[in-house]
Amino acid sequence: MQKIIKRRVIESQTQFDQSIHPLLQRIYSARGIQHEQELQYQLAQLHKPNFKGLAEAVSILADAVVAGAKIIIVGDFDADGATSSALAVLALRAMGLHAVDFLVPNRFEYGYGLTPEIVAVAAAQQPDVIITVDNGISSIEGVLAARELGIAVIVTDHHLPGSELPEADAIVNPNQPGCEFPSKNLAGVGVIFYVMNALRAELRQMGWFAESGIAEPNMASFLDLVALGTVADVVPLDHNNRILVAQGLQRIRAGVARPGIKALLEISGKQAQKIVASDFGFALGPRLNAAGRLDDMSLGIQCLMCESETLAREMAMQMDDLNKDRKAIETGMQQEAMIMLQKVLSADENSLPWGVCLFDETWHQGVIGILASRIKDKYHRPTIVFADVGEGQIKGSARSIQGFHIRDALDAIAARHPELLQKFGGHAMAAGMSLTRANFPAFAAAFDEEVRRQLTEENLSALVLSDGELADQDFNLTLAQQLRESGPWGQHFPEPVFDGEFFLIQQKILGEKHLKMTLGVDTKGQQLVDAIAFNIDPKQWPNTHAKKVKVAYRLDVNEFRGNKTVQLMVDYIEAIV
Repeated sequence: MQKIIKRRVIESQTQFDQSIHPLLQRIYSARGIQHEQELQYQLAQLHKPNFKGLAEAVSILADAVVAGAKIIIVGDFDADGATSSALAVLALRAMGLHAVDFLVPNRFEYGYGLTPEIVAVAAAQQPDVIITVDNGISSIEGVLAARELGIAVIVTDHHLPGSELPEADAIVNPNQPGCEFPSKNLAGVGVIFYVMNALRAELRQMGWFAESGIAEPNMASFLDLVALGTVADVVPLDHNNRILVAQGLQRIRAGVARPGIKALLEISGKQAQKIVASDFGFALGPRLNAAGRLDDMSLGIQCLMCESETLAREMAMQMDDLNKDRKAIETGMQQEAMIMLQKVLSADENSLPWGVCLFDETWHQGVIGILASRIKDKYHRPTIVFADVGEGQIKGSARSIQGFHIRDALDAIAARHPELLQKFGGHAMAAGMSLTRANFPAFAAAFDEEVRRQLTEENLSALVLSDGELADQDFNLTLAQQLRESGPWGQHFPEPVFDGEFFLIQQKILGEKHLKMTLGVDTKGQQLVDAIAFNIDPKQWPNTHAKKVKVAYRLDVNEFRGNKTVQLMVDYIEAIV
C-alpha cells in the first residue's frame, strides 16, 4: 500500500537548555513537550496515588498480610498480565505473606478474565482473597461467584469499563468513573505496582516490618517488570509511563534485572547494557506472549519469578521455541488471509470492506491478534480476525487505526444489534469479543457499517508522520546514538522518523523478505549509508529500474563484530524510476 508521508507540525517551540541538540529540541516540541521537566524521569515525579478504591484495596490486603491469609492472583494471558502476576506475587511474598500464588486462565479452556469457571478452580485452593491483575473490570459474573463463596475480590485493571461495574470489595482502575488519577494510560502492571507500593506504605505505618523482623522491600526492584509490561502492552507513553519505563531500563542496563528478564534478553540476542524500550516490544514481549498464545502463560510467569539463572534460561528457551512455532503458524494464517482478501480485490479493487472481518475455522485462536495487526498494517483499516472455539462459538481479536476507537465501536454495535455480541472489551486500539458462528456474517456487515459511519476515505490512507529531512552532516554515529538513547520512545511518544530521497546504489535480498541497500545521501550520491527494509513485498523488490528511492526511516546504529556504523531502518520505501 502506498503511504502518504506527512511532516509533523510544531505549533509552539519550547525553550530548551542549549545542551540539547537542536534536532532533538525540534523532535520533542513536535511531541508536545512543553517543559523540560517532562524529559526528567525521577521516581519522585510519578503521580501521587489518588486512585478511587485504593484505600479499600490496601486495607483488605494489609489485614490479609497480618493475618497470614491465602491470596490468589488471577492474571491475563499476555505480557502485561504475566508481569502483573509476577509483580503481585513477588511483592506480597517480600512483605511477609507466604500463602500467595497465581492462577492464569488458559485461554483455550477458560477464556479471558475472572470467569465463574476460573473462580471454581481458584476456590479449590480455599483463598481468602482474589486479586485480579490486568483484568476484572468486566468480570461481573465471576466476581459475583467468588463473593458468593465468601472470597473477597480486589479488581486491579486498566481496561475501559462497561456500563456495569463488578460488585468487588475494591476496584482500582484509573479508567473507572470517578477516579481522579491523572494518567489514564497505565498498563495493568503499572496499576498493581501502585497498589503494592501503597500496601508497603500502610504496612510500614502499622509497624509490620519492624515487628516481624522483615526487611522492607525496595519497590524499585520491580521496575524491570513494570517497564516490560508497559511497553509490551503498547499503552501510550505519557510522562508517568515514561518514568516507569526509563527507571526499569536503567535497572536492567545496570545489571540488576531479575534472572527471567536477563534470560529473555540473552535468548533474544540483546545486551542488557544497551537495551532500549523498543526491545521490550519486539524481542522480549513476543517470546513472553508466545507462552500464552500457544501453551500456558504460567511458563512465562514462572520465568519472571525465577531466582535461578539456569532455570530461567531453560524456561526462556522454551518460550523462544514457542515463539518460533507461533511465527510458523502466523505465516500460514497470513497467507490464507491474503488469498481471501485478494479474491475480494480481484473481483473489484474498491470492494474491500472499510472494516475487515476474517474467519477461518482452522485458525489458531492464540495468533488471531497478531494476524489482525498484520492485516491492519497492510490495508490500513480496522480489522477483526476470528477463530473457532467450539460449540458454535467464535472469538475475535481486533486492531484499529488512529481515529477509530474500537471498543466504543463495539459498544455502538451492541446497542444497535444486541443479539450479535455476547461479550467484548478492550482499548481504543485493540479489543476482544465473542459471538456465535452463525452471527459472523451479520456482525461483519454491522462492523463495516460502523466503520463507514465514523471514518472517511481520507482516514483509510496510511500516514507516515515524519520529523522532516536530515542534513548531510546529520548522518553520523554520535547523533544516531543520541537519538537512540533519548527516549524512552513508544506509543504516542514515537521514535523519530525522517524522510528523504536518496540514490539507490546497491540492493539485495536478505532472508527472503528483507531488503538491504546502500544509499547515496548527498546530491552527487557520493556520501553512502547502509539501509535495511524489513518484510518488503518480494514482487516489488529488488527493483532494477529504480535509480532513486523515497524513504521514511529511523537513524540507527548497526554493530557488527565490534564495529559501529550508521544504518537507516526503513519504515516505508517507494521507488523513483
